[in-house]
Amino acid sequence: MADIRHNVVIKATPQEIYKAITNQEGLSNWWAKQTTAKPEVGFVNTFTFGNFRNEMIVTTLTPNKKVVWQCINSIEEWIDTNISFELEEKDGRTLLRFAHSGWREVTDMFASCNYDWGRFMTSLKLFCETGIGTPS
Repeated sequence: MADIRHNVVIKATPQEIYKAITNQEGLSNWWAKQTTAKPEVGFVNTFTFGNFRNEMIVTTLTPNKKVVWQCINSIEEWIDTNISFELEEKDGRTLLRFAHSGWREVTDMFASCNYDWGRFMTSLKLFCETGIGTPS
C-alpha cells in the first residue's frame, strides 16, 4: 500500500480549518466548485470535476482535530482509499497533516494525484488565510 502525505502550516485556527474541510461552502472554495457536503458521519460528500466525480463517505469527525473520508465511488484506483486531515495547533498556527492513504500501488495516477493534492493543499491554505482559494 502507498500513501500520499502533505504537511502544511496554516495561519488559521483549527476551528477555521475544520469548517473549511467539513462544510459545503468551505470545500467548494478550495477543492471542487461543484460540491455537495455535510459535516455528518455517514453522509456521502460528492465532488465533481467536469466528467470526473468523487463520492466520499464521512467516517470520522473529531471537531477541530480530525476528519476522515472513505472513497466509495471514483476512478478505480481511488475506490476504498481514505482521505484524512489531522489538525494540531502550534504557536498560533495550525499544522495540517493530510493523507490520501491505501493506494494499492504507485502508478502514474498516484504521481499525478500527489501533485494535484499539493496544489489543493496550497488552495486550502490560501482560502483559510485570505478567504480566497483556487478550487477546480
